[in-house]
Formats: sequence, structure tokens, C-alpha cells
Amino acid sequence: MATLFSCPPFVYSAPMPEFPAPVVRQAAPADLDALVHLEQASFPGDHLSRRQYRHHLGSASARILVAECGTQDLAGALVLLFRRGTRVARVYSLATAAAMRGRGIASHLLTVAETVAREHGCRALRLEVRSDNAAAIALYRRAGYRPIGTRANYYEDGADAWRFEKSLQPAIARATGK
Repeated sequence: MATLFSCPPFVYSAPMPEFPAPVVRQAAPADLDALVHLEQASFPGDHLSRRQYRHHLGSASARILVAECGTQDLAGALVLLFRRGTRVARVYSLATAAAMRGRGIASHLLTVAETVAREHGCRALRLEVRSDNAAAIALYRRAGYRPIGTRANYYEDGADAWRFEKSLQPAIARATGK
């Protein structure tokens, strides 16, 4: 049975009544076709390949979270990576089906990814986002991510990326350094 994730009620606000709440679970090999389709439909370039998804599905250093909502088979997906020797996780990809945008799917996936990263012992979560992706930048800022740098010519079309980070430690731990 797939592992289901839920958000703590104090972190995730309920969706608007006309939209059912997304169910987030860890992706399974049976999701491979849907993951590749969502990735290709969501991004004009820099796609994760079928081979990369297959690798991440079987990797101990990655978690692929998928959101299902109502009749939409795959409302969204998030690839979360962990590196040995560091307590910083990375959101490698976050995609929402076009028909499901604006319904809190990406926010919900991000919140669940933060919970998974904390459970994995991570102290922070980092990501890169296209500098021209205003909607994603607004999402990350609302979720408490702060810019920490840029990467010039990061994407295959030459677009720059902004780097963002969010501390996963409670405010008291950050203040005391523990």
C-alpha cells in the first residue's frame, strides 16, 4: 500500500470548498507514465527523463510525492532529493497539472515535502526556480522561502535561476543555534 502523507492542520489551510483536498502519497513504479507526461506538459524544456524518474523511484536518496485530487489522476508531483553528508534537502522538480493550477496543489506538495525532509533529519530545503516564473516565485515566498543566490544560464534555454531556501528548524532552535 502506498504511503499517504497529510499536512499538520496548523500549516495547511483547507482548500476552497469547490475543490476537494489533494491526497499526497509516495509515487510508485505504476506512476511512471503519468509522471513523465506531467513533466513534459509542465515545462517547455529541462524535463526529467523517463530514465531519471525510474532511477528516482528506486533510490533511497529521493522521494517522489504525487498529489491526486478528485477525478484528476495526477494533479501534481514533487521530486525531493537527499544527499549523504548534508542536512539540506532539495526540491528538484515541482509540477502541477494545468487543469489543477490555482487549487493549492503545489502548496500542499511543498508542505508535505517539508515534513518528509524534517523526518529525514534535514534542517533546510533548497530549490531553484526560473527567474521569469513569477507564479512559482510567489508560491515559494508565501511558503517562507528566501532567496539565497542566483545561477546564471542555469536552464537549457539560457534562463537564469534564483536559488531559494527555507529553514525547517523551529524558530526557537534557529535563535538558540540548536
